[in-house]
Amino acid sequence: MSEVTKKQTVGFSEVSDKDVIAMESTSGAHHYGRVELVVRKTEGAWLYDSDGNKYLDCLAAYSAANQGHHNPTIVKAVTDALNNNYGSVISNVVYTDSLALFLDKAAKLAPQLAPKHGNNGNKVLPKNGGVESVETAIKFARYYGWKEKGIEDGNQEIIVFENNFHGRMVTTVSFSSTEKYYRGYGPRTQGFNCVEYGNIDAVKKAITKNTCGILVEPMQGEGGMYQPPAGFLQGLREICDNENIILLFDEIQVGLGRTGKMFCFEHENVIPDGLILGKAISGGLVPLSIFMTNSKLMDICFQPGQEGSTYGGYPLACVAGNAAIDVIVNEKLAERSAKVGDALKKRIEDIASRSSHVKEVRGRGLFIGIEVNNGDAMGYCERLLELGMLCNDSHGHTIRISPPLVITEAEADYIVERLEKVLVD
Repeated sequence: MSEVTKKQTVGFSEVSDKDVIAMESTSGAHHYGRVELVVRKTEGAWLYDSDGNKYLDCLAAYSAANQGHHNPTIVKAVTDALNNNYGSVISNVVYTDSLALFLDKAAKLAPQLAPKHGNNGNKVLPKNGGVESVETAIKFARYYGWKEKGIEDGNQEIIVFENNFHGRMVTTVSFSSTEKYYRGYGPRTQGFNCVEYGNIDAVKKAITKNTCGILVEPMQGEGGMYQPPAGFLQGLREICDNENIILLFDEIQVGLGRTGKMFCFEHENVIPDGLILGKAISGGLVPLSIFMTNSKLMDICFQPGQEGSTYGGYPLACVAGNAAIDVIVNEKLAERSAKVGDALKKRIEDIASRSSHVKEVRGRGLFIGIEVNNGDAMGYCERLLELGMLCNDSHGHTIRISPPLVITEAEADYIVERLEKVLVD
């Protein structure tokens, strides 16, 4: 029988931390490298273990918890749906008001996408995890290339970038530049040209008569917390306009307020043709992602029978999505991210100026990376965990600081105090 922790924090079970770790090791795939923290409860920006110790969450599940863990508005919307019998999955052959309202709200959240194709409004195609919407975007660009550019089906090419991360399905790992993501999973899906991130000349050289799309993260997360040089996104926009190529922005990690604006592309005032969102779009409670584009283009590329998903856009997810968007807008989380993030980054830069361990600080809003000189960011993350702060590395060499956007100035102080202890000799 599992031993019961004496000072049990209220959570799902009374199984001991030791047994939880043993169960996962025995019965679960070892596909994540974990730290030995068993989280029993979450609230706002905090995680709690079985003894009631708390840890400031500086990952926010890679931006899924932008609104804070168990945001009351989103929790109420979801529990109301379950308690009042309108949260269950329903066949997509019928309509639901939850889906209709979510699609309308999401479509109007972004500016007119692909504006050169007309002011037709946006349309949204919902899925579950973000990688599904990435693959939807890839299908969209390929179909556009075949239907509108006359590229022979099977010859379509999409330009992607080194150190990209767009998920872990076979297609998306096939064009990763990180070997451990794709090694052993061949044959790799063809039709992708990978070039240096931020290098507009490399993009121009990679274009062929079969290029139908460019897929890019406006800021890289898993790739090392990099932002492209000024003018890069504008350069991509000009290339795509000149060559009739679809420009796709993956904002799963960097959209919805994370970088200090509703969408990361707003920093350069560049409008994509297609936009991929996920994670925070449901507030971290129910899996949900979307692909969005100009209504005219969506209708060209997707008709009944060409796309589908049993749980994509199901009622409970859409209820969460409606509330999640309202929280971002009504609580002005993008503005909060800009204000708190700017102040936090300046204080981290001050720490860096006094540290022999820091190579560079970069980021926008509450999406901050601290690159360390020895390339072992995880070592610093382990020390921060001992001090009550959960972080992870990005690409091995960079500490990721991306807490929920609801953090207070006092909680920002908490981050700075612990970084000071770890990074300053």
